[in-house]
Order: sequence, then C-alpha cells, then structure tokens
Amino acid sequence: MRILVIEDDAATADYIAKGLGEEGHVVDLARTGRDGLFLALNEPFDVIVTDRMLPGPDGIAILRAIRASGIATPVLVLTALGEVDRRVEGLEAGADDYLAKPFAFAELRARLRALARRPAVAADSTELTVGDLRMDLLRRSVARAGRAVELLPTEFRLLEYMMRHPGQVLTRTMLLEKVWDFSFDPTTNVIDVHVSRLRRKLEAGGEAPMIRTVRGAGYILAPPE
Repeated sequence: MRILVIEDDAATADYIAKGLGEEGHVVDLARTGRDGLFLALNEPFDVIVTDRMLPGPDGIAILRAIRASGIATPVLVLTALGEVDRRVEGLEAGADDYLAKPFAFAELRARLRALARRPAVAADSTELTVGDLRMDLLRRSVARAGRAVELLPTEFRLLEYMMRHPGQVLTRTMLLEKVWDFSFDPTTNVIDVHVSRLRRKLEAGGEAPMIRTVRGAGYILAPPE
C-alpha cells in the first residue's frame, strides 16, 4: 500500500515509517499539518495515518478538509490516552479509526489492514440507496423517507456495510470482521445490540422494518415488501 503518515514527533514518525517500510509498503512522511494536507489533497493514498495534534492544521482540520474535497481515503488518527471527547470529534469529522499512544506496531499494522479491506468509495458513487433509505458517504448522513437519522460512528459503519450488500444474508462473523475490530469476542452480543439500536432509529418515524433476522444465520437489509 501507499501510506501517508502525518506525524511531527520524529521518534514516532520514524518508528512507523521503518515498520511499514519493512512490511513492503511505500510511506510518504509529512512532519507538519500543512505538508500533510498538501499531500493528502494532491496525491493518491491507500490509507492515511495522522496525529491528532500537529503544527499548522491539526488532524481534525486535515480530516475535514479532505472529506470536504470528496476524498474518501481511510484515515486512522493517533491520539493520547484519555482524550475521549477528541476521539468523538475526530470520528464525527470523518476519521475511520483511532489508535491511542503508546501503541504496539502489531496493532497499528492490523488496523491499517482492516481499513484497507473496507470497500473503496468511487468518486462517482458517494451515495448509497436502498428503498427509501439514503446514505451520503461524504457528509456522513443518513435519511429514511426524507427524515434525518442520527447515527453513532459504529452504527454508521454497520449500516454502510449492510447497504453495500442489500438482500444478502450477512453473518455475525462477516459483520465482526468488516465493521468491528478483529479483537472483538464473537461470542458477545455486541452485534445484536447495535442492530437493535439501528432498527429503532430506522423505524422511529413509523416506517416499515428493513432489517430482518435470519435465525441461525445473521441479518438481511432490504426494502420492505
């Protein structure tokens, strides 16, 4: 992969660049927000890794700028421990994942691989539609029959994956692999809880159900019959 790393701390930047280089990836390193934003807007990358705090535009400003430009490249944000509010801010600005410092390189590698496996968004396909359900991938917004549906980041990713596979049975294993981090225990009920919340939000206006449970298999998203 070609990966852009935006990090002003020399030790961290060199650590990431060296590790990714040894994995066979091509790494472009930017040490300021200004340089990183220029590269992100003008060069093609498979994944972008950016620090939250940077000289010049910070990680959030960079995120907002590239999403406003229609660039859907997956972005992983590095942040200090305990910055819960800032992590939420980053996810709402368009971040795909967060990784707290200090981190093990093995975890960074696994998260980047997971981001790279996510379906790419074509420049001419920034909206998904299933029946009366519409998702704008650039604005990160969802509407059902014209009614705005407010979703949390994980709910958005879950619905996006379902909308990319309408009418297909999606197993819990598939959803864990594509939507959640690989370390989630597949014996937990995390998927059922999120699907239940998603159903309530999609049907809050009295609309017909769109998500159907297939007993012993998983879930299907399809327009109401």
